[in-house]
Amino acid sequence: MNESEPAHDGPHGYISNKDAYLKRLRRIEGQARGLQGMVTDDKYCIDILTQISAMTSALESVALGLLDDHLNHCVLHAAVAGGPEAEAKLKEASAAIARLVRS
Repeated sequence: MNESEPAHDGPHGYISNKDAYLKRLRRIEGQARGLQGMVTDDKYCIDILTQISAMTSALESVALGLLDDHLNHCVLHAAVAGGPEAEAKLKEASAAIARLVRS
């Protein structure tokens, strides 16, 4: 974190889903290892691309879940508090959405 980033004190919005996120990320990690194996084993290009697509979808699903948790927890609490914190959280969420859309 650099000095221009807002502080993130307290529990994060994903805390209630943390175990599920970790399980999904471990599965994605396994998919990445499987892709490496497919390339090592000279598997058919389309089969590799199909697996990359599945992995990309899985990552997008995690990202959307985290974004939803962030909006419903961090941004909502900041909006209720109002002031500069609310503006910062909205700007931060907007930038995160823009990054997701570009990826």
